[in-house]
Amino acid sequence: MIEIEDEHIKFWITQGILHSEYKKDFNMTLENSKEIYALRKKITQGEKVYFIYDITKLKSMSKEARDYGAIHGLEDLAGSAIIVNSSLTQLLYNIFITLKKVDIPVKAFRIKEEAFEWLLKLKKLHE
Repeated sequence: MIEIEDEHIKFWITQGILHSEYKKDFNMTLENSKEIYALRKKITQGEKVYFIYDITKLKSMSKEARDYGAIHGLEDLAGSAIIVNSSLTQLLYNIFITLKKVDIPVKAFRIKEEAFEWLLKLKKLHE
């Protein structure tokens, strides 16, 4: 298993799927957003990956960090599953994703195992 981490987040790859998890409750600023994207780029080495993005410990995100993420968030991704902590958040994310019409498959989940299985199926379809 390949791993990389900093003080805020840990990334690892299993079965060709990139995973992430914040280490503790976290308030994202533009500065640490840039650091996290750079760390993600380092582990993926610029290759397109399927990504499980666990945001259950992400408590807030500054407007600048959101704007930066809107531009760079999908770079080097072939698909993404977002892990959230409530059914309401899951519903809102999935509605937003549908309305935004992103270029890659993206879906919100509450259960990591379901997200992992979904991404494995996507990956297999595109191999």
